[in-house]
Amino acid sequence: MCGRYALYTETEQWPDSGVVWPLEGGVFWQSSYNVAPGRSAPVVVNLERPVVSGLQWGLVPHWAKEEKIGNRMINARAETVAEKPAFRSAIRRRRCLVLADGFYEWRRQGGRKTPYFIRRRADGGLLCLAGLWESWKRPDGGYLRTFTIITVEPNELLAPIHDRMPAILPDDARERWLQSDPVQPASLAALLAPFPSSELEAFEVSTLVNNPANDSPQCVAPV
Repeated sequence: MCGRYALYTETEQWPDSGVVWPLEGGVFWQSSYNVAPGRSAPVVVNLERPVVSGLQWGLVPHWAKEEKIGNRMINARAETVAEKPAFRSAIRRRRCLVLADGFYEWRRQGGRKTPYFIRRRADGGLLCLAGLWESWKRPDGGYLRTFTIITVEPNELLAPIHDRMPAILPDDARERWLQSDPVQPASLAALLAPFPSSELEAFEVSTLVNNPANDSPQCVAPV
C-alpha cells in the first residue's frame, strides 16, 4: 500500500508538462514531509481544464452513507479498480494526479518495521502518482472532495521492502490520464505498471515518520 508520502517542492516548481495547472480557489500549500491519510493535499484534477485542488486523502464514494468510509479507501489496487463499487465510476471519469516528491514504505523484519523513502534517482524531482477522486455530498448540503492512490505490484527495487507500490505515471502519460472524456479502464491498463527501478532510489529513514505529527526534513533524511 501507499500510506504516507512527502510534498515539499515549492509550488512554482511543480511541472506543467505542457499543461497549465493553476491553483484553484487560492489553495495554499505548505511543504509537508509526512502527508498522512485524512489530510488535504494538492491533487491535479480535470475540471474543464487541469487545475490543482486541495482534496482529502481517503476516497468517499458518492453513494456513501458516512464520511468515515474514506479511512479504508486510501488506496485502490490496479488489478481490481474497475470492478470495486467504490472505484469503478471514478476510474472511468474522475482520474487525478497526486503530486509527491517521494513516498514511504515499511519493510517488515521480524517484529520490526523499518521505514524507507523512495524518490527519483536522478534529481529527486516530483512524481505524479495515479489517483482517483470523488465528490461526496455532506448531510449539511456541502461537498467533500476526496482522493485515493492506485497501487501496483512492486518493481525490483521495492519488492524486498513491500509487496505494493503506488502507480507512478511517466511524464508523457499525465495528460492522457487526466483526459475528461469517459474511457474504458482497459485502455488505461498499460499506464498502471511498476515504475522502472532504474529511475528510483530507496533508503532507510528515521522512525520519526511513523507518527504523522512529525513533519520536518528529518523524516526524509537517510539514516
